[in-house]
Amino acid sequence: MTDFYPIQISEIQKETKDCTSITFDIPEEHKDKFLYKQGQHLTLKASINGEEVRRSYSLCSSPIENKWQVAVKRINGGIFSNYANDVLKPGDVLELMPPLGSFYVEVDPSKAKNYIVFAAGSGITPVLSIIKTHLAAEPNSTFKLFYLNRNAKSIIFKEEIEALRNTYFGRLEIFYFLTKEHRDIPILNGRFTADKIQELTSKLINVEDVDACFLCGPEEMIFLIRDELVNAGLSKDKIHYELFFSGVTEEDKKRAAEAVEHKFEGTKVTIIDGGKEFHFGMEDDYDNILDGALAAGADLPFACKGGVCSTCKCKVVEGTVEMKVNYALEENEVARGLVLSCQAVPTTEKVVVDFDV
Repeated sequence: MTDFYPIQISEIQKETKDCTSITFDIPEEHKDKFLYKQGQHLTLKASINGEEVRRSYSLCSSPIENKWQVAVKRINGGIFSNYANDVLKPGDVLELMPPLGSFYVEVDPSKAKNYIVFAAGSGITPVLSIIKTHLAAEPNSTFKLFYLNRNAKSIIFKEEIEALRNTYFGRLEIFYFLTKEHRDIPILNGRFTADKIQELTSKLINVEDVDACFLCGPEEMIFLIRDELVNAGLSKDKIHYELFFSGVTEEDKKRAAEAVEHKFEGTKVTIIDGGKEFHFGMEDDYDNILDGALAAGADLPFACKGGVCSTCKCKVVEGTVEMKVNYALEENEVARGLVLSCQAVPTTEKVVVDFDV
């Protein structure tokens, strides 16, 4: 069941000229529901010009701070991002879904771990939560942060990041990469490339000592870095990533079209959610389970509908589906039968999916 709660905004702050952080005042009676892991996200719902708009934003705060904060970067034409940056103010109320997401590893205070992190732009938000949490809770762990931005003024949370470096002196190394501002060190100029990652793994990153790697940014950047790190010897299961934006490529369009071609006409679908079953038949107008279920009157969790946020994930327990695209689930999750319902095209006469996962 999709549970949203009306939550008041306690603080609004401009982090850069096109990025605003929003801090929420979670009432005591709801705090148990809003407990979260570092790296998870909130789904926000608002009525903007009479239209219901949902968006997912990563928490940049740490659970150890007893704080719930997200950062919203303005996007050209973005309905919610412009609303957040121009209209929202302290005291306003948004509807929030409790935190979700699997972009984290468990904290282990007894171990000294070495983490590496690559982020671009607003991809710093879940990364900041992860860094703050592990540095505080694992007193012998270290981080290397490689952070890409246009210029120094566009670096989100720069003061907070620098303060963390001072607080945890010697345990947090920061390398800023800029695309529109010249640096004296050549490798720090411009975007991440295969050559740069190879140079980093030969000079700054001891792959054998890396316990976990976190990547957050555009798809092209994430997969380039992932592949180069694997080539350098880092085990793929140590690499965790989250996409905050994805452009639709020709390959994506082809894959989506092929999945729709395999759709079984008139599939009988059973949704398990909150321990209850909801039954409906897929209509011709809808090619994915989420849209079909919503049209039939189901109340299910969703946000982006683009295969990016994983809010709508569920497990296939009977029948088969094909996903049009998948930017959110990792290989081990797909192997366990998890799918994104907004991308799941039913391919058998009967499909049963469980949202209680």
